Amino acid sequence: MSSTSPHKRPYACAWCGREMVDSDAGRRRKYCKRSCRQRAYEQRTLLAGTAIPADAVILSTDEAAALGDRLFAVRCAAEDVRTAVAENADAAELTVLTDELVALAAAAERLR
Repeated sequence: MSSTSPHKRPYACAWCGREMVDSDAGRRRKYCKRSCRQRAYEQRTLLAGTAIPADAVILSTDEAAALGDRLFAVRCAAEDVRTAVAENADAAELTVLTDELVALAAAAERLR
């Protein structure tokens, strides 16, 4: 049996995507900070009465460009791993490359 309870698994803030872990008491938090909860409320209020779905994520031009840059970095790191595997890289090199890939993917998950 695993020593980690199912309630202690990490999950993402509904606004910024930052990783959170549940506390031992109370219900699961949806936002990591009050400011994230406030931004989500502001977005829901702005969308009220529009045709935009309530669960839509609206990004500024800069935020969309930054997300595109992060996704490009993930693709480049994945290509590096593929090349290393094709060239029979040793386990140490693959570990470094996959650790970088995982870190870049985690950063790409954050929308804001």
